[in-house]
Amino acid sequence: MNDSRVISLGCRLNHAESERIAALIEADRDTVVINSCSVTREAVRHTRQAIRRARQSHPDARLLVTGCAAETEREALGRMAEVDGFVANAAKLDARSWNVPEPKVALRQQGTRAFIGVQNGCDHACTFCSIPSGRGASRSDSIATVLGAVEARLTEGTKEVVLTGVDLTSWGHDLPSEPRLGALVTAILDTFPQLPRLRLSSVDGIEIDETLFELIASEPRVMPHLHLSLQHGSDLILKRMKRRHNRTQAIDLVAQLKNRRPEIAIGADLIAGFPTETDAHHADNLSIIAECGIVHGHIFPYSPRDGTPAARMPQVDRPTIKARAAELRETVRATRDSWLKGLLGAEYEVLAERDGSGYTPHFARVALPEGTAPGTIHAIRPTRIIEGMLA
Repeated sequence: MNDSRVISLGCRLNHAESERIAALIEADRDTVVINSCSVTREAVRHTRQAIRRARQSHPDARLLVTGCAAETEREALGRMAEVDGFVANAAKLDARSWNVPEPKVALRQQGTRAFIGVQNGCDHACTFCSIPSGRGASRSDSIATVLGAVEARLTEGTKEVVLTGVDLTSWGHDLPSEPRLGALVTAILDTFPQLPRLRLSSVDGIEIDETLFELIASEPRVMPHLHLSLQHGSDLILKRMKRRHNRTQAIDLVAQLKNRRPEIAIGADLIAGFPTETDAHHADNLSIIAECGIVHGHIFPYSPRDGTPAARMPQVDRPTIKARAAELRETVRATRDSWLKGLLGAEYEVLAERDGSGYTPHFARVALPEGTAPGTIHAIRPTRIIEGMLA
């Protein structure tokens, strides 16, 4: 979400939160907000660039920084002359942080898909990650709160809800009776039979409960698209990352889902060049792309974050990291190209975006006829591929 006065960087949860911030400060034309990200050094660099560009575009505005980098990089960002102040990440959705009254009605948001944050923070200790210091401990919104947010977006005409969170599949652990994410998805589907599409953002496969698995495997309104927080394909590297799954568990999960729902599209986060990674470990990272059929790949060249255990491990040199990341991206691209060819000739329900494209249920991007109304769903039968997009 990049309103001219709210610049959002990083994850889908940030973008969902930015929509609310933009609605909160809508009447304040003198404030610019950078909702920052610090997941990698590159993300911090992009945050700095966004701050400088925002100041150039709005020389007289009050420029405030929030998000993860506002916590983990506050001292460094505070030395930037362009920055006027910070809003704590944990307080950025509180109207009082922006000196505005609490809205009496639901805030209208702008996206064609409704990104609804249901969980925040993280209780895990992955050795490469600084998110816990930027987002805090894991905490869940109640089912009633989530249902209220979904209802508000459906009232606006939203056709697709995307559930987001820092550690989405940990949702519910801090609520009475400790419900699992499958219970929340069931409640949404049961309460709103008129909702045609529900999608999950990134999930930790090891935390998928039985109810959630069954919904992903068989419920038509749950989109056949699963993005996994894999991070790596080598068991030894996963252990050094302090991830809670191993390679076999990841491959088995995907195989079970594809056995039940063959059309499901798999996405994944993969890190290239984690400390101590050898050529053999990298080969495992490459091969898991084919074994899981990863067609939506988010490839991150490893960058050390201050204060994390991985930053103290023996590092891989930057040229090797860059080369390995490029090889991972190329492998995903080839896998994706083959997948897209297999989609040609069939008909799909495509949700139109604002840029002249749209997305199938399994998140393949489709070029749409000029003038297609954003937020509407159309039956499309693609016959060709143009620059990685169905048409």
